[in-house]
Amino acid sequence: MAAVRRVFAALASAVLLTTPALAQPIDRQALVSRHNVTLSEIDPHAPLMVGNGDLGFTADITGLQTFPEQYSKLAPLLTMAQWSWHSFPDPKGYTEADGLTQVEVPGRGSQPYAWMRSWSEAEKNPAFTWLRANPHRFSLGRISLELRRRNGRPAAFADLSRTSQTLDLWTGALTSRFVFEGQPVTVETRVLPEDDVVLVEIRSPLVAQKRLGVSVRCPYVTDAVNGDPSDWSRPERHATTVLSRTASRWVLGRKLDDTTYASAIEAPNAAISADGPHGFRVMPARGDRLVVAVAYAPQAEALKPVALSTARTAVTETWRSFWSKGGMVDFTGSTDPRAAELERRVVLSQYLSALNGTGELPPQEEGLFSNSWYGKFHLEMPVWHSGWFAAWGRPEKLQRMMGWYAAHLPEARKEAARHKVEGAWWPKMSGPEGRNSPSTINPFIMWQQPHPIYLAELLYRAQPSAETLQTYGEVVDQTARLLASWPLWDGGKGRYVLGPPIIPVQENHPPLSTINPTFEVEYFRWGLQTAQAWRQRRGLPREPKWDEVIARMSPAPQQDGLYLPVESGPDFWKQAATSACRTHATGECLNRDHPSFLMAYGLIGADRIDPETMRRTFRATEDVWDIRQTWGWDFPMIAMTAARLGEPEKAVDWLFADLKNNQWGVSGMTPRVHLDEHADAFTPTASADVGPDGPGYRRAAETYFPSNGSLLLAVGMMAAGWEGSKGAAPGFPQTGWKVRAEGIRPLP
Repeated sequence: MAAVRRVFAALASAVLLTTPALAQPIDRQALVSRHNVTLSEIDPHAPLMVGNGDLGFTADITGLQTFPEQYSKLAPLLTMAQWSWHSFPDPKGYTEADGLTQVEVPGRGSQPYAWMRSWSEAEKNPAFTWLRANPHRFSLGRISLELRRRNGRPAAFADLSRTSQTLDLWTGALTSRFVFEGQPVTVETRVLPEDDVVLVEIRSPLVAQKRLGVSVRCPYVTDAVNGDPSDWSRPERHATTVLSRTASRWVLGRKLDDTTYASAIEAPNAAISADGPHGFRVMPARGDRLVVAVAYAPQAEALKPVALSTARTAVTETWRSFWSKGGMVDFTGSTDPRAAELERRVVLSQYLSALNGTGELPPQEEGLFSNSWYGKFHLEMPVWHSGWFAAWGRPEKLQRMMGWYAAHLPEARKEAARHKVEGAWWPKMSGPEGRNSPSTINPFIMWQQPHPIYLAELLYRAQPSAETLQTYGEVVDQTARLLASWPLWDGGKGRYVLGPPIIPVQENHPPLSTINPTFEVEYFRWGLQTAQAWRQRRGLPREPKWDEVIARMSPAPQQDGLYLPVESGPDFWKQAATSACRTHATGECLNRDHPSFLMAYGLIGADRIDPETMRRTFRATEDVWDIRQTWGWDFPMIAMTAARLGEPEKAVDWLFADLKNNQWGVSGMTPRVHLDEHADAFTPTASADVGPDGPGYRRAAETYFPSNGSLLLAVGMMAAGWEGSKGAAPGFPQTGWKVRAEGIRPLP
């Protein structure tokens, strides 16, 4: 990796030494291109990605998926689509009701929750196991080089020399070069913008010698699903049929249990042939250039012949348009040595978010790179994945995902009715069908409930029109009805209370005794305030019940001049300050996980939060929090709080916190790393890859895309400001930083 580090050191110097006149618009092509990803050797933790938001393709250093064994088992080489979902056969005809447990809740009576009291209980209950694991994402296929030695045997990775690879961000092209048995090979890989097509162009004397072609293979789905969902060992469990074929185009039908999809292989001037029950080989007919297009679609009718003559241009123009429009931040001229690295992270995060967070489903935490939680999405995370698109002048990217909320409003209303409240109750962990997956903690998490209002408000600020109000008005309205009807009335104290049951963002509080998490009480209230503003924009009267809850919602809990994580934990800060908790000597301490109370100010600027009390709370967090266990989105979130407190130096420091979950690799991805001592808090089926993070840590994933989206939300806010902020780039220090922002809107 030394060569990689030298490349980025050179890029850093280029950023800091090139200072255009501040009056000039940002040279976007120069800014983006100086952060092109260049590799001279394999990074086993970061195969590069190309994609279009609906299809993601991870490639090794050959540009395809030729040598998957060279990569971490947490970095599989996959071809994943937003629509590629599969379920194993359901032996009992399980329904959502089979995954529900009746829970006796103080003040609410018996309530149905998709709750497993323990993992051991789940193992004894096949309904829980099946409903949690299904549906799940799967990989559509593997596209690799068919590379042969002179003696006809397949090439080994050790046979390659002078490897190099460049991801051209401005054009969306991945160019890979290497030498094999003295012959040069160049592979260009793209994904088309409108259709789910992987386009491959190979140039080499080996093509003319018919020793270099393309292999396309299709897997089944492993029972483990997480990480790498591909199973190559059970060919009898799935079927591949040739639906039609011509000399240059074969259309394939695929069947995995009850899941079907289609694929097409198109290659002019080449010969396509079957290679086993689920494989195909594309070999050149003549010349030293081979072009292959592999298309995927839910149905064969959706597969269209690829216009190969214009395909490259279509990819290039789409990515040029992406970078030329919307927001951009330029740190050229900054003297802070971290500026170039922050700019790199910002640019690569935009690219990765465009690939993994712009589909018609809410984003999954590992996107289309790999599977975690069976490839299902977590509805508490879309703000951190995709909220930045609206703030950065790309609202159409967020609008695609928001359609899922509108489409699943009926299911959300049924869930609310089941809990005897009004409005729309949004699940926590779900697949495309919108059902809450059983879990030990998921069903009691409630901070996802106001998210549709927050996201809709960002869209309205980006596009303040009657059309926006009409499109999302019902989602906002029904979400607000849940926010107003779920809090319990405490007549003795004359206030509305959140919980029980509730698990706050900081997930280590007991659900049946926790009340009034600081962030949630302020976020529910903020959501209702914003929903009232939406009603007035739509020419509707304010809802009296909502105003009552706004006025009488429990205040953010405090003790000794500090905000508490939850009201039911009044001794939290005293315990956190003990020597045992300061040195992390006991698992009983609660000063770990997400310091979510900071979000009440940093994310939403809640009007009841006292800045000085929050400042003291911020200081206490810095002093006693076990930050080893924070996740990738926590660091930008904390930076947002520091920025609103008028402490930009600390905001930047938190963006660069030197911690395991804030490592930014060559491709712009951050890993998900767990402490071994708390491994029991995580899914037992999650893959473990011990080693890259040192003793005492367990790497559970090579990427965690909320890190990227939250960085963009935070940097956009620090550069463009927030409601009520003053001056240019209010979240950045005045010394050492030159910040130019284009097309970014202040946050609420």
